[in-house]
Amino acid sequence: MNKKSLISLAAVVTLGFSLFGGTVGTVHAASDSNKISIVGSTALQPLAETVAHSYMSKNSGVNIDVQGGGSGTGLSQVQSGAVSIGNSDIFAEQQSGINAKKLQDHKVAVVGMAPVVNKSLKVNNLSMSQLQKIFTGKITNWKQIGGPNEKITVINRAKGSGTRATFESTVLKGKTAMKTQEQDSNGTVQKLVANTPGAISYLAFSYTKSDKIKALKVDNVAPTDKNVENNSWKIWSYEHMYTKGAAKGQTKKFLNYMNSKEVQSKDVKNLGYISIHDMKVTKNADGQVTKK
Repeated sequence: MNKKSLISLAAVVTLGFSLFGGTVGTVHAASDSNKISIVGSTALQPLAETVAHSYMSKNSGVNIDVQGGGSGTGLSQVQSGAVSIGNSDIFAEQQSGINAKKLQDHKVAVVGMAPVVNKSLKVNNLSMSQLQKIFTGKITNWKQIGGPNEKITVINRAKGSGTRATFESTVLKGKTAMKTQEQDSNGTVQKLVANTPGAISYLAFSYTKSDKIKALKVDNVAPTDKNVENNSWKIWSYEHMYTKGAAKGQTKKFLNYMNSKEVQSKDVKNLGYISIHDMKVTKNADGQVTKK
């Protein structure tokens, strides 16, 4: 190769390094900055997936991966730095093994949760006391509370589920849940209740819209958004997106988008959640509710 060719080759190499940031490592880092990994709550998963798809359509080159796994998984994964965002139905302070001081809380919606039964069951209302006795095994047949002579099949959520933590803190109030089958996801519970006469469980509002199950009133209060907004309906929680420390880069931009009027007034409501902007009350990690 002659001297002129060597100079030309050097120019090409120099230009290539200049265009791509000087090193291969820099290229890789730039690519990573456009990746957002989200893991955790299955109750929040439908909203996270919908908004992620919308955000990616508006921001070419950004890749967002959303997975379930439960609130406990979301919190542990974000704490370890394995994911960008950990989705949770509960405050980080409520999860054992989590150092909440190292995490940043981003409340993106509110989810109401309701006890659900098979559509064929002729029971429409329970008292909070009856609901507690069913899930602690004190009431085992629907005839004990005015229903048909049919065994109650309790389906609980798995340990680590934020939905379960919210339900137990509100309904069981420190009492121990009976031993029964446990399921990880809202979707699985919905199908089991729909296919099991006499079954009862609890679901996020967004999963109660089915012609094979029905949500029950509690103390004659209907599970509606408006009743959650003013705390007339007691079984609800925030949907949290936690980051390890302050959110940065695309993760911060995505979280700002989650809180935007566009998302809060459309996606949040269309998918059965309650906008964080519509709440008339606030709740802290200890469960204390105060008016805004």
